[in-house]
Amino acid sequence: MANNNKTDMNGIRAEDAPLRKVSEINLLWTFLSPYKKTIFQALAALIVAAASTLAIPQAIRRIIDMGFTSVSIDLINLYFLALLGVAFILAIATFARYYLVTWLGERVVTDIRREVFGKILSLSPVFFEKNRSGDILSRLNTDTTVIQSVVGSTASVALRNLLTLIGGLMMMLYTNWLLTGYVFLLLPFIVAPLIILGRKVRGLSRISQDKLADSSATANETISAVQTVQSYTQEIFENSKYSGFIETAFDAAIARTRMRAVLTFLIILLVFGAVDLVLWLGARDVIAGNITGGELTAFVIYAVLVAGAMGALSEVYGELQRAAGAAGRCLEIIATESEIKAPEEPAIFPSPSTGKLRFEDVTFAYPSRPSEKILGGFNLDVKGGETVAIVGPSGAGKTTVFQLLQRFYDPQSGRILIDDVVLADADPVEVRKHLAVVSQESMIFATSIAENIRYGNQDATDKMIEAAAKAARADEFITRLPEGMDTFLGERGTRLSGGQRQRIAIARAVQHDAQILLLDEATSALDAENEKLVQQALEKLMQNKTTLVVAHRLATVLKADRIVVMDHGQIVESGNHDELIKKDGLYAHLAGLQFGV
Repeated sequence: MANNNKTDMNGIRAEDAPLRKVSEINLLWTFLSPYKKTIFQALAALIVAAASTLAIPQAIRRIIDMGFTSVSIDLINLYFLALLGVAFILAIATFARYYLVTWLGERVVTDIRREVFGKILSLSPVFFEKNRSGDILSRLNTDTTVIQSVVGSTASVALRNLLTLIGGLMMMLYTNWLLTGYVFLLLPFIVAPLIILGRKVRGLSRISQDKLADSSATANETISAVQTVQSYTQEIFENSKYSGFIETAFDAAIARTRMRAVLTFLIILLVFGAVDLVLWLGARDVIAGNITGGELTAFVIYAVLVAGAMGALSEVYGELQRAAGAAGRCLEIIATESEIKAPEEPAIFPSPSTGKLRFEDVTFAYPSRPSEKILGGFNLDVKGGETVAIVGPSGAGKTTVFQLLQRFYDPQSGRILIDDVVLADADPVEVRKHLAVVSQESMIFATSIAENIRYGNQDATDKMIEAAAKAARADEFITRLPEGMDTFLGERGTRLSGGQRQRIAIARAVQHDAQILLLDEATSALDAENEKLVQQALEKLMQNKTTLVVAHRLATVLKADRIVVMDHGQIVESGNHDELIKKDGLYAHLAGLQFGV
């Protein structure tokens, strides 16, 4: 039996589509509702503009039916002066409508971007394992721009033409009900293509946006690794790959455009064909004396307004569908629940912190690789102020220990405690306030040295930043720079050497002033001279703090109070360097490879 539960490329089932539409509308209304006053003002301006437009044909009708020769010049002057007044009101209303809806569009897209970005920052690493950064950026920038265009422009055009359409039909009915009856008989033949083809436009719009996001993700990844691309002379390959993505995006965009063009063609043909038929019937009635010339003229103008409104609606309908697709992509992020979040009543950490931590029979596998157990029955007890080094072969689970301590993930079983507080019962933000991290590839932001150090504590004064730089031995090179602390470091700190970047990262950790320090291969990528300088800075940072050190280079852990050796997600040995050498186990083997002992 065929499976009828069809899903789109984002895993949305076909039967969930109506619910999805409601969610997208609710999303937009959530961001629009704080600005009800502006919305009502814009609607008022729209109504006034539409009413002014619809009043003009009635004035023309009266003038024609009275006849230019049968009325005084004063009355003619009065009619044309009134017509000018209507035009003035129309201009004022149009100005107000344009300003208000443009302001509303800019305001709403700013709020959506803030909400999406805030949600992204709150999500756990599991989300980023499943989604490429380029796609996320596409939703944050491209999709929100589409929404802005619609809320700030297209929606206004759609509402204006909808009001003109409804008002025009009512005025047509008022002018001549028989001719209007003919129009209503023809209306279903005009509306049906709008609905049927409009759905196809929406689907193609979503595909087009997804393809564009794929090309953006590829470009982002390639630019981030441009030096690797150039080192391996893969410029032609990467350009060809990106060209393939943008050509696919182009094809999807053309398919969407073609469908919109067909939709517009059919609507205009059907609308003006219907108008032509009705006018033919009206002209026969004028000749027969059933209606006046002014009546037919007014009806013709209303028919043209209605036809123009329907033609415009057919065009903007595709844009509205495109915005719905964009809103849906933003909704997916906003509606995403983080795998790691604070419980309703999070546990409170004692103050001051002692820095004591404990792993109790912890078992863990990454969500993206559930069958591959990284830690199995892992136990570790670290006293406050103790320095513990974690060593072992690659894949033993050393860095995973740090990931779990920062509550980026929760274990499948077992408990992790800091100061006797179970991390799963605590707010992740509060957990991370107890930890300062220096990793092998410390992130340096494209701003000044001072701002990079202040990242550890946004309330830090200039004196505190200078003290942190001195403690990290970073003042040694900062003083030689022409702009000192105000030196701009470039993206990812490209203007600094590896050792200098590490010392900036250490200064940042000094500012964070957490009781527990996590050093993840903090010196492994440095040369001997820089390693010595960084190691001196780390030793000062480690004073009176609980420190966990992950290292492959055993020379960096010889001064640790205790060394634990991990293999296959468990601790297989523990002791100081001399004790472990005597045991002649895994540590002795690793030491033999590095030291030749």
